[in-house]
Amino acid sequence: MTRFRIKLTLTILGLISLVLLLMGMYFAKVLENSYLQSLHELLSRESKLIAQAVRFPDVFSNRTILEERVLQVAPSDEVRLTVIDKDGLVLYDNSTQANEMENHHDRPEFLAALNGDTGISRRYSVTLGHDMMYVAVPVMQGTEIVGAVRSAMSMKDITDTIHNMWYSLLTGLLVTLVVGSIVVSRISFSIIRPIEEITRVARNITQRQYESRVRIKAKDEIGQLAGAINFMASSLEQQMYEISENQQRLSGVLTNMTSGVIFISEQRRIMLVNPAVEKLLGTPGHEIVGKLHIEAGKSFGLSQYIDRCLDKSEKFREEVHIYYPEERVLDVNFAPYINFKGESRGVVVVLHDITDIRRLEKMRSDFVANVSHELRTPITSIKGFTETLLEGAMQDEETCRNFLQIISDESERLYRMIRDILDLSKIEQKRIPLHISQVHLQELIASTVAIINDQAQRKQLTIQLPGQESDISLMTDKDCLQQIVLNLLSNAVAYTPEGGSITILARHDEAEQQLKIQVIDTGIGIPEKDIPRIFERFYRVDKARSRDSGGTGLGLAIVKHLVENLHGQIRVESKEGRGTTFTVTLPLV
Repeated sequence: MTRFRIKLTLTILGLISLVLLLMGMYFAKVLENSYLQSLHELLSRESKLIAQAVRFPDVFSNRTILEERVLQVAPSDEVRLTVIDKDGLVLYDNSTQANEMENHHDRPEFLAALNGDTGISRRYSVTLGHDMMYVAVPVMQGTEIVGAVRSAMSMKDITDTIHNMWYSLLTGLLVTLVVGSIVVSRISFSIIRPIEEITRVARNITQRQYESRVRIKAKDEIGQLAGAINFMASSLEQQMYEISENQQRLSGVLTNMTSGVIFISEQRRIMLVNPAVEKLLGTPGHEIVGKLHIEAGKSFGLSQYIDRCLDKSEKFREEVHIYYPEERVLDVNFAPYINFKGESRGVVVVLHDITDIRRLEKMRSDFVANVSHELRTPITSIKGFTETLLEGAMQDEETCRNFLQIISDESERLYRMIRDILDLSKIEQKRIPLHISQVHLQELIASTVAIINDQAQRKQLTIQLPGQESDISLMTDKDCLQQIVLNLLSNAVAYTPEGGSITILARHDEAEQQLKIQVIDTGIGIPEKDIPRIFERFYRVDKARSRDSGGTGLGLAIVKHLVENLHGQIRVESKEGRGTTFTVTLPLV
């Protein structure tokens, strides 16, 4: 505000100075013109008078008579008088010897006089050493111009008078500036001080110091402005408190929402995202905000729907697939943002991640389809062979026995399948209680291998048990652990060709307090594309061979859930045609 005060003071003083200078220049010019006009008239009369007196041939041609005649007509030497013939030769001059003067044929006033006009010129006189005004008139003898009479007078008095006027003007201007600066400074201070106070309060308000008030009690317009500022500060303080509270509530809601929220402006740039969107898009919020939605979202389908909502200002809901940073299925609601004027100024997008829901729906659908398919095969066999027996095949004892054996095998298979489904359902629902006890791992593996040994011998498979150093004890559920090992061994026997081998390893990791059990076979292996799905219900890599082995397709699903119930992990490594390794990791405590 000090700069404004100086600016105001300098402006007023500048205006005063400009007015005084313009007035001085005007009066100086008027005075100068008045002097010059008077001087011009005086010199013109003097020159014409002399020209009339010397126009006679006997006077103009005789220098002595010429000098006497001039002195008779103009005895005073205040005006310099010069008589010049038409060739520029000076015949007489009352200030200098005529014969010592140079030819005047090139003088502008002389040239004008030879043309019959009154010549006027202002210039510096080398002879006299100061500025002079020259006025020349022609000397006429009849109609012929025989020469010219020139009168001249010094302009020194005029110049001195103008210089004195300028000196007086500048002195007055200086005094005016000194007095004016004091007066203007006081006036500007009285004007600026309230403005500075109002500016201070306004600046404090911008820095959120809403309690600041203007301390001015004047009754004029400045006082009214101060009162308005105070009222505004009070109102703004209340409004900002309410806005802050609303922002806190909105921020809390957006931050804790599991659904993503995006606000896109009418310029198609992202203006707001919540943490859920950062998780869905795999990009921090500060890198998304301000970008075009098609650039930040990296999903053509999502951007297409946003543009549609922006262009048509309609509310709708769509299911969108995104593939970055990972494939997801989103249920997205698009709604135009309408401001208080009823104008569409952007789009609000709400994203719900329904990937797990769609995956569970697909798993349920696949499960129903697989159960139906798996149940249909044994039921069809039982129904077909039963109908065959009822139609007369019972008379042939051998055929009847074969059919009944098949019916018995299919019934057993159907029973195992239903039992596995029920067991899997109980395991998933945590309805099987865990009976924790001390388990000797080597004894448990040996007893499990004994159960599967007949099947292995029929296929001439070699089963290698862990050595004595693997006699590890742990606290766990014995039945669950045995079922895990049994299902993995059954799976290895089923998919290992005749003459192959199965190796069971057990290792104690003291650093991490974990037990690792590995079942390694030399079987047909699992293609890489099928590995992520082998723990799904009824999923089979080789469907025909799985059915021939008598498996239900639920063994690995049961193993996975049992391992999770024991707070462990299971992973698989396999190369097609070279065998498979299942690794189960369980905590020791």
